[in-house]
Amino acid sequence: MRVLIIGGSGFLGTELVRQATAAGWETAVTYCSRPGSIPGASWYQLDLRAPGHVDEVLAAVAPGAVINATSGGSDWAVTADGSIRVAMAAVKRGCRLVHVSSDAVFSGSRIHYDETCLPDPVTPYGAAKAAAETAVRLLAPAAAIARTSLIIGNGGSVHERMVHALAVGTHDGVLFTDDIRCPVHVQDLASALRELAMSDQAGIFHLAGADALSRHELGVLIAQRDGLDATRLSTGRRADTRTPGALYVRLDSSATQGRVRTRLRGAREFLQLR
Repeated sequence: MRVLIIGGSGFLGTELVRQATAAGWETAVTYCSRPGSIPGASWYQLDLRAPGHVDEVLAAVAPGAVINATSGGSDWAVTADGSIRVAMAAVKRGCRLVHVSSDAVFSGSRIHYDETCLPDPVTPYGAAKAAAETAVRLLAPAAAIARTSLIIGNGGSVHERMVHALAVGTHDGVLFTDDIRCPVHVQDLASALRELAMSDQAGIFHLAGADALSRHELGVLIAQRDGLDATRLSTGRRADTRTPGALYVRLDSSATQGRVRTRLRGAREFLQLR
């Protein structure tokens, strides 16, 4: 397997690179500003905003599969337009494409979302992700689009770092009690994405954990696992603030779980005390 991982220096991308090289895959990885340090991978600088740059990288790598795990946030030029360029280049060269999307494409109005649900975003980031999904489905109908939720690891995720900062008092803020998601472990997510890269399954997939938790409940589990004082985690309600975003978004991954071997553990399991 020769794979190109786009966004390989990010949190998810780093785990994808680690697993791919460990499996003996010929692994090429792109970065925007700083390459990673995992041995066994070839690193390529890529600016998704630059027309023609994706084509150049794919021509140099000639991958059998492309996993687009880039995270451009609400930057439309990266998250939406960049994903369109990736899809067009992958189709042009006959590459298998796995596109990573997000539960941010949903408003939370119906709470439970399975793979058949259409996007109805309420944030700029969600809108960019939804636009990317639509483009990928149109341009690359054989591609796999994988929606995921809050990605947690072994201390390295933005959510875990935030909990640590709040618990030790180096950062002020609250963890919302009415903001519900289905956190997934980065190792499970990367494993499932690699499965999709090796398959010919097309369409929408949901790769989220089995447990629906509030940001505060998640924070308490992280604090308890890491020996921190969970009582120092202040609570608040997103509904009482001007912070944009959906409240309750539960990705139903049951249909996808029947199509991939990787078990998508719930946060209550993978955040048990070490």
